[in-house]
Amino acid sequence: MAIPGEQAAVAVDVGGTKIAAGIVTAEGEVRSRARLDTPNGSGDELTKAVLTAVGGLGAAAEGLPVGVAAAGLVDRSGAVRYSPNLAWVDCPLQETLAGRLDRQVVVENDANAAAWAEYRFGAASSARVGAVMITVGTGIGGGLVVDDRLARGANGLGAEFGHMIVAEGGRRCPCGNHGCWEAMASGTAIGRVAREWRAKGLVPTDSPLARAGGMTGAVVGSAAREGDETATAVLAECGQWLGVGLASLVNALDPETIVIGGGAASLGDLLIGPATASCHERVMGRAHRRLPLIREAVLGEDSGLIGAALLALEA
Repeated sequence: MAIPGEQAAVAVDVGGTKIAAGIVTAEGEVRSRARLDTPNGSGDELTKAVLTAVGGLGAAAEGLPVGVAAAGLVDRSGAVRYSPNLAWVDCPLQETLAGRLDRQVVVENDANAAAWAEYRFGAASSARVGAVMITVGTGIGGGLVVDDRLARGANGLGAEFGHMIVAEGGRRCPCGNHGCWEAMASGTAIGRVAREWRAKGLVPTDSPLARAGGMTGAVVGSAAREGDETATAVLAECGQWLGVGLASLVNALDPETIVIGGGAASLGDLLIGPATASCHERVMGRAHRRLPLIREAVLGEDSGLIGAALLALEA
């Protein structure tokens, strides 16, 4: 729990499968935690689950400001406009929670919150001008820090980098478009590429991928860590597409540091290595500029909690 007199906030990270909550200090230390499964019902049930998670932190959380990191489009008022994996649609979540909890509440997109945490206390903490964070998991999320501030766009809905079109006519994305960065380079895409290779007879019979049942990015990653050449090649293909998107971000934004987070980032150089090489090949004027540092995130699953708490304290 927080020490009396110490600055701290309650943080809640709402994802498609779990809701994590904690008391987080102004120095980014998570002092206590609560966790529950994300309900599959209505938006009202999801809101009640967030309140339950806050209540699960006990008396130490009473009166503290609350920061919520939510997966989806969150506008400047803290309303969740749309989320592919959560039940909230045009939900005034910040206003609702503030009324129910009777205290300061800040609701932010989860990737924005993670980016702010990594900028303040993580892999981008040495950046002095700005940084980009990419979360590579089921999809691709993003956050952008410019001049020591989160850049949210005109309506607060910016930095959805996963839906840049990097391959016109490419794979269909859950958003409905084809060739989105998310469709070509996410953790989901890794599993999809492996399935495509197997269907085309490109996976040798002695590869673990030939025997895998549910082909996911995690299965491919595990096989690659064990030295399987086919799995490593699948990661190299997706890493190449990851680098295509990174180069576009470098050309457009000129960030000082790029942080790669999310579940797929744990693949380390198996994915980030090909991505970095692909990015450097495509950056305009690469021989005449300082290229950004490309780093793996260091705060792990706590990044959303820490970022949400910091934003609540700073509000």
